[in-house]
Amino acid sequence: MSGTYEYEADALIAEDIEAYLAQHQHKSLLRFITCGSVDDGKSTLIGRLLYDSKMIFEDQLAALEADSKRVGTQGQEIDFALLVDGLAAEREQGITIDVAYRFFATDKRKFIVADTPGHEQYTRNMVTGASTADLAVILIDARKGVLTQTRRHSYLAHLIGIRNIVLAVNKMDLVGYDQAVFDRIVADYRQFADSIGIADFVAMPISGFKGDNITAASPNTPWYSGPALLPHLETVQVDTAAMQARPFRMAVQWVNRPNLDFRGFSGLISSGTVRPGDAIRVLPSGKTSTVARIVTFDGDLDQAIAGQSVTLTMADEIDCSRGDVITIADEPVQAADQFEATVVWMDEAEMLPGRPYWLKLGTQTVSATVHAPKYQVNVNSMEHLAAKTLDLNAIGVVTLATDRAIAFEPYADNRDLGGFILIDKMTNATVAAGMLHFALRRAQNVHWQATDVTREKRADLKNQKPAVLWFTGLSGAGKSTIANLVEKKLTRMNRHSFLLDGDNVRHGLNKDLGFTDADRIENIRRVGEVARLMTDAGLVVITAFISPFRAEREMVRAMMAPGEFVEVHIDTTLAEAEKRDVKGLYRKARSGELKNFTGIDSPYEPPEAPEIRIDTSAMTAEQAADHIVDRLLGDAQ
Repeated sequence: MSGTYEYEADALIAEDIEAYLAQHQHKSLLRFITCGSVDDGKSTLIGRLLYDSKMIFEDQLAALEADSKRVGTQGQEIDFALLVDGLAAEREQGITIDVAYRFFATDKRKFIVADTPGHEQYTRNMVTGASTADLAVILIDARKGVLTQTRRHSYLAHLIGIRNIVLAVNKMDLVGYDQAVFDRIVADYRQFADSIGIADFVAMPISGFKGDNITAASPNTPWYSGPALLPHLETVQVDTAAMQARPFRMAVQWVNRPNLDFRGFSGLISSGTVRPGDAIRVLPSGKTSTVARIVTFDGDLDQAIAGQSVTLTMADEIDCSRGDVITIADEPVQAADQFEATVVWMDEAEMLPGRPYWLKLGTQTVSATVHAPKYQVNVNSMEHLAAKTLDLNAIGVVTLATDRAIAFEPYADNRDLGGFILIDKMTNATVAAGMLHFALRRAQNVHWQATDVTREKRADLKNQKPAVLWFTGLSGAGKSTIANLVEKKLTRMNRHSFLLDGDNVRHGLNKDLGFTDADRIENIRRVGEVARLMTDAGLVVITAFISPFRAEREMVRAMMAPGEFVEVHIDTTLAEAEKRDVKGLYRKARSGELKNFTGIDSPYEPPEAPEIRIDTSAMTAEQAADHIVDRLLGDAQ
């Protein structure tokens, strides 16, 4: 009999667990962040929410109590910040460095909270945490009032698109729960909020340490009639309903082809509703069809809404792949290749205008070039400042161009199709986060003019294959000398060529450019465009430029037809180049007279796999020229 009772008990427990899981599965989810200045009590507040919502296990609580005693928390009370500040460096310094994500739930809602750092140097971490949040809790220390980081984080939260703002005036216990203090802070913040476009916010007096107005109204603030923090978080309306009311959009993450009889397009619906029979359009191609089925693991659906991941099958065989966006046919998204955007720079190295980066927007990845900023935003005064570049944590408005059209919506309308990141092509590091504002229409009036004489015909007239011999190496390596010899040899062989020398183009085409990293990149971009036009004319183009950065040499390679770019590394040691120093440039650079000189105070990135490598210690300039010409003509046959 005992076995029967145990079986029945197990069955009841299983039913309870199933009911519990079902209950939580259908709860809505709120993602929110806590932000503000250093020591405003963000980590303490989250720890209190976890504690009050019974989301701490007994062993965690015991460890927390022990840690609280060890770090000397006043009066043996629990230091709730230790629940969140998980890094050893955070505990040692008593600050938050990285973004800490915590999950908790109440009977009404599930939550994911991001505790973001308050220090200005970790602004990029705050942006990361805010990028997926529906609500921001801006904390203010009642003793200090509105501070610079309060303004910075409020501006960033609004910029990222968070429209639900809670102004939590914390540590009210340390100012005697004085209503006048609370009212003065709220008035100061409202003035600032109006200036940056925050239309509304909910202000509440709290104490994360004491628990005032966290889960229930506090008797210490009888003058406050608004909601406590947790009940407000449980009931605040998020943008899910609004996104469901918008036109249908789904970025394709994967083409699902398990067999020859099934071809579906899988992705997360970012907005709208879709049903079988709906007419759809695929962007950027513009191909149209109708939805045949909405397929999920649990079976077909009659409709799917924003927030669901589904697989759509089409009535027609249309070209659609990862990165495309499926939209409702009569209200498609835009497709463009030039944009105005706001960028938050997140890398230690400054932004280099003109350098190509990978741009990742949703499931689309393209090459993008960022132009010099239109202006940089001073988040303390909201001034628009002139800037040539952006450095760590800087925010600016820029123009960017992609190598092909991408489907998008303005970030203000759709985070999924308007928010992007920039990735350094060499290091694969994420260097920036951005928000698209609008497409730049000016390029749509410029069309490529077809000509009857093709580049192939021009090359045939010259009886040669176009090519770009791209000489790169340190100053003094011998690039110009060898390049000049190569052109002389080609001319004697009746080959049509043109030599673009680094010094010569700076007398005309690039005389407006200096020698900063940004100007060097623009110098190479312009030369690359000229070289491409010359290959269209059927010429063999010889260039002699230091061109110190691999990324820009690869940028020029990408401009050319396959096989037409030949990278020639004139490989000379720095010591040997300095010994030659015909122009006295190294001497001036060593003395500080010449700034941004490659090899001294500006880097040179040698080619990793050049088509031709010339070791100048092993051959003369004449021998090097012969070797290059032999390789060029041999490859052309």
